[in-house]
Amino acid sequence: MKRAYIKAYNELKKMGVPVFVHIDSDIRDGGFSINAEEENSEMWVNYYAGCGSFDFWNGENVNPKLTKVLNDYGLFAEWVNPGGLSVYQK
Repeated sequence: MKRAYIKAYNELKKMGVPVFVHIDSDIRDGGFSINAEEENSEMWVNYYAGCGSFDFWNGENVNPKLTKVLNDYGLFAEWVNPGGLSVYQK
């Protein structure tokens, strides 16, 4: 499954998604995160989407293109806090 993390990470990075690996971990061990506080991250993730004046992806707070890539590799993202998501194996 580690290969799926690496492939998804690389594909998302090419798309411009603000992905990162924590300093104390290694992508080869599986897992990475998505930064919701990076400049232009609102194109991909927005914790507050669907609230107030936000009209993002039909009320979703994660861009469907990002979700599709993760699904293609058997992964999913879960909010850790409003500042980011962590990616896990399904």
